Amino acid sequence: MNENAREIRKTILTMVYESGSSHVGSCLSIVDVLEYLYRDYLVYDVKNPHYENRDRLIMSKGHAAAALYATLAEFKFFKKNELKKYAKDDSIFMSHVSNKVPGVEFSTGSLGHGLPFGVGKALHLQRSRTTVKTIVILSDGELNEGSNWEAIMFAAHHKLKNLSMIIDANKLQSLDTTKNTLDLGDLNKKFSEFGWDVIDFNGNAPSEVETAFTNFTSNRPKAYIAHTTKGSGVTFMENTVQWHYKSPNQEEYYKALECLNA
Repeated sequence: MNENAREIRKTILTMVYESGSSHVGSCLSIVDVLEYLYRDYLVYDVKNPHYENRDRLIMSKGHAAAALYATLAEFKFFKKNELKKYAKDDSIFMSHVSNKVPGVEFSTGSLGHGLPFGVGKALHLQRSRTTVKTIVILSDGELNEGSNWEAIMFAAHHKLKNLSMIIDANKLQSLDTTKNTLDLGDLNKKFSEFGWDVIDFNGNAPSEVETAFTNFTSNRPKAYIAHTTKGSGVTFMENTVQWHYKSPNQEEYYKALECLNA
């Protein structure tokens, strides 16, 4: 991992530990993708988060709020010490994504809402003849929601080439594997048959993330299947379902920081 991604992971761990909240595994899996997007891919202005020609990133997997907030802080949308308020009473930094936070497009948490919203945004932007991109990040477990498949069909029908869907495919959800919960089979084949162009890559390998986003072009909606590891970067959390909900205790917190510093 690069140094930005390492720092984002440390920030996430501190946020989750100090607030006693959850979803640390889901946050760690998507860090490398988020870090690349904000470093090299997205158009935005930290001094003007509502800049008209900004790209729209929607974090549909709203339970990974700490990952998005930590990334926004790393790229100077606000001061990092603001994150001490994460998941505290009367804070804008809610434990599911809130659009009250500078740089956040859309509040999410109830799964299956981000993609339909993003499709509407993309359709409007395409009809406005702008070059603005819409990017929606979903979890693989979130694909159990039927509203996503309606949005996928709608996007293909309208040929929304300005729309990208990123699947954080860490293969775990809630209390079990995605396969045991509801097996969706070959996602690459499914998305292709729904009229999208698809690319698979290792979402925790920075070089593969960069290659996927720099070399993949299409005149159709694009699906990026990022194969990730839940808890990526902290060895004892990796690929372990308990870290969907569990909050680290003091010993686990310091052990996790040691893993990242190694």
